[in-house]
Amino acid sequence: MSLNGVKQLARQQMTHRHHRPHALLTSSPFALPSSVSTISARLLFTRSITPILGHAYQYHPPPPRSPLTTASTMTTTTSADHPLNLDAIFKQKKALRSKVRRDLKSMDPTLRSKEDDAVQNLVLEAPWFKSCQKLCAYISCSALREVDTSKLLAQILNYSSKDDYLQMGKTLYVPRVEDKNSHMRMLKISSMDDLIANSMNILEPAPMDAEGKEREDVMLADHPVDLLLLPGLAFDKSGRRLGRGGGYYDAFLTRYQGLVKERKWKQPFLVAVSYSVQIMDEGVVPVTPNDVFVDALVSPSGVIPISAAAKARCQ
Repeated sequence: MSLNGVKQLARQQMTHRHHRPHALLTSSPFALPSSVSTISARLLFTRSITPILGHAYQYHPPPPRSPLTTASTMTTTTSADHPLNLDAIFKQKKALRSKVRRDLKSMDPTLRSKEDDAVQNLVLEAPWFKSCQKLCAYISCSALREVDTSKLLAQILNYSSKDDYLQMGKTLYVPRVEDKNSHMRMLKISSMDDLIANSMNILEPAPMDAEGKEREDVMLADHPVDLLLLPGLAFDKSGRRLGRGGGYYDAFLTRYQGLVKERKWKQPFLVAVSYSVQIMDEGVVPVTPNDVFVDALVSPSGVIPISAAAKARCQ
């Protein structure tokens, strides 16, 4: 082959490599169906049918290493930094979501009820919960087989615990999905009557209170929250959290942590609550650079501290 022919072949190969990532993205098996058009349908879809949003395919530089980073974490994260590997990681997430959903579906109802009570009691008795003044917590949905939070919310809102002086004065923010682009707000409520069911029977706060005033958004509050209680599909003992695919919590947590840093507040304590079948060994949950790690897990068998902050609080 002539020298000109070699140069031409090299240019063709470079062009092929340059366009290959885009071909992977446009042919992704995770594209959303066109039939999903309403916010309510989007919410149920993202929380139960595992879509992967288009923005998740965008390349972002890796975040700074946190104290949670382990050798296995670094391996997966480094792999995710390259666009060619994102498709494989999303497939791993999809497979794990499917497995955990099957495990949750097959749980005995009696066992589920016992684990709901155990997890909520552990949270209510935890020093970091008793001492917190402001917190964000999710409203559980039984259809999605999430750990029940009804007893926990009732304690916060009704001040019905034995230690009333520790419960009183807590400010509670709960999630409201605003659109299908991973935009979720945390709005302040003072009663379960502040919640309304959307078309998919998922409870969320009405945007206005009984007096017609806009509810306080935690992003606009004058003071930070101390604690966030998070749902999810799977967690591992290095702090990795696998959501349902919509990216709502990761997007919110990233924005809120950025706000806290900007205002020089103390970062909130991130605690995930989980059934036994949702907890994996360390390093099992696949991650991408956009995923936010948790500080601690609460399972029916106890609190699992992960970060240095969590280990200090749980001593």
